[in-house]
Amino acid sequence: MHADEVSRNNQQGWDRRVEEQDVWTRPVSPEVVARARAGDWSVFLTPNIPVPRDWFGDLDGRDVLGLASGGGQQGPILAAAGAKVTVFDASERQLAQDQAVAARDGLVLTTRQGFMHDLSAFADDSFTLIFHPVSNCFAPEILPVWREAYRVLRPGGALLAGFMNPMVYVFDAAAEDRGELIVKHALPYADITHLPADDLQRLIARDHTVEFSHTLEAQIGGQLQAGFVLTHMFEDRDGGAPANVRSAYFPTCMATRGIKPAA
Repeated sequence: MHADEVSRNNQQGWDRRVEEQDVWTRPVSPEVVARARAGDWSVFLTPNIPVPRDWFGDLDGRDVLGLASGGGQQGPILAAAGAKVTVFDASERQLAQDQAVAARDGLVLTTRQGFMHDLSAFADDSFTLIFHPVSNCFAPEILPVWREAYRVLRPGGALLAGFMNPMVYVFDAAAEDRGELIVKHALPYADITHLPADDLQRLIARDHTVEFSHTLEAQIGGQLQAGFVLTHMFEDRDGGAPANVRSAYFPTCMATRGIKPAA
């Protein structure tokens, strides 16, 4: 699969996941929005740990980009907390979830469809905060994502990003389904290159999307290369019950806060 084919496949795959009510496609309730309006809110870059509130600063009236963040979850909460939110996502059905929450609860929220590596729809210095939950595992290359995020962020603004621990991808997925951890793949991993054609087609039929591991050099070093100064970081583990067996042994994802230096 070429990069354009990957993008289209994952775009359509997340549309399918909305139909199947994947956990990351379920909109927040009116009660959650009401609490956010009252100042009681939290959002997630990773499955379990709420992002510390001091990572955000004052949200009131600030321009916030939810990058690859559709699904009617983070964007509406941040809008209810006072931010001027634009949700940007490849999946039109994920964006429709945000639109539905905004209409239901009277929120001012903008949605734009596109791929995370191409933010040409936005001018330089458009946002004071970018909220980018775990999603770049669906992009073949992530250095363009960091460069574009840096470009559209205002000096002094912050990028809050979640991403997978690449160690997740060394294991045999079939063995994990049996509760075993068996090392099988070299890193960096990609479904489209590591899996035989028949296995790849079965994966797409089941999960609808393909993933890429990316290195920590690309994830963290890539942000530094783009110009960000990292200020905070935390690690997290898989969500759901029961949690994936790998979470018993190591953190499966992490989040960072990076600042675009003031001019």
